[in-house]
Amino acid sequence: MSLKNDRFLKALLRQDVDVTPVWMMRQAGRYLPEYRNTRKQAGDFMKLCQTPELACEVTLQPLQRYAFDAAILFSDILTIPDAMGQGLYFAEGEGPKFRKVIRSAADVERLPDINIASELSYVTDAVSLIRKELNGSIPLIGFSGSPWTLATYMIEGGGSKDFRIAKQFMYDNPEAMHLLLEKLASAVIDYLNAQIKAGAQAVQIFDTWGGILTAQGYQEFSLAYMKKIIASLHTENEGRQVPVIVFTKNGGQWLESIADAGCHAVGLDWTTDIGVARHRIGERVALQGNMDPTMLYASPKAIRKEVESILKSFGKGNGHVFNLGHGITPEVSPENVAVFVEAVHEFSSQYHD
Repeated sequence: MSLKNDRFLKALLRQDVDVTPVWMMRQAGRYLPEYRNTRKQAGDFMKLCQTPELACEVTLQPLQRYAFDAAILFSDILTIPDAMGQGLYFAEGEGPKFRKVIRSAADVERLPDINIASELSYVTDAVSLIRKELNGSIPLIGFSGSPWTLATYMIEGGGSKDFRIAKQFMYDNPEAMHLLLEKLASAVIDYLNAQIKAGAQAVQIFDTWGGILTAQGYQEFSLAYMKKIIASLHTENEGRQVPVIVFTKNGGQWLESIADAGCHAVGLDWTTDIGVARHRIGERVALQGNMDPTMLYASPKAIRKEVESILKSFGKGNGHVFNLGHGITPEVSPENVAVFVEAVHEFSSQYHD
């Protein structure tokens, strides 16, 4: 099926576009009252993820309000550890938690291989349904957490301020950590390929906690496994390329290494100047980012000024997908999101011939 609006995919492949495409991490989520209503109807977050019709509904909700250039599958990055039997749950007002944690090599060895087709069919069913509902309007992004990021949650049992348990495990049991990362990388490859087969037209690897590592640790325990994943993805489907985006939060110091990992685009958080990033790697890959998410709490005037500033920093030419530097936060006004999206399209046309 041809796409009515494919500027997002074109930008990822550094092809000519009329305006800079824009989407937003966590664009389907808690800042929208309609999302909160659907979640209430579902009963809990996991039910929302595991019911394809509801996942489809919340994926499409922001598209009814805003002219985003891509949709992103509504799911969670921790579906793979959950399928491995770790018992994912969400406490009210808190982040994700696991009933079982990994604390030894034996715990790693006991982890089962998962069958994506049966155990995560609710995700691929949601992808198929969303593609059908989008009806060729804009592309759909699939995603996964990176092996390192998934591993930190599995070892810590949830989020963490300092990740000391995960890091101690890595330093004291490097062989067990590598075994865990191997198992997770294998699952992520199958998971993303299943999403592509079901209809995802681009995929993003969220390496949310890669930036907590040392330079050597990042290469060994995070980037090496993302390279392995990228090399094994089916990056062509339905007669067109399926671009791969790698987003390492706080990874600005390793941009060259990430750009050489085989991905089509590198996601930037707000701590890296996009003009500097383009100078460093922009001829090799596209760049995605990178407005500070808290900017969306500011006045419309300030939001528009910041959008202009980022576009100016990137400069003329292609290979830029506008996004936030991390996910939108729940208390943002939906009206400010409209200002953001409209400003990107309005101001960016001058940067494209």
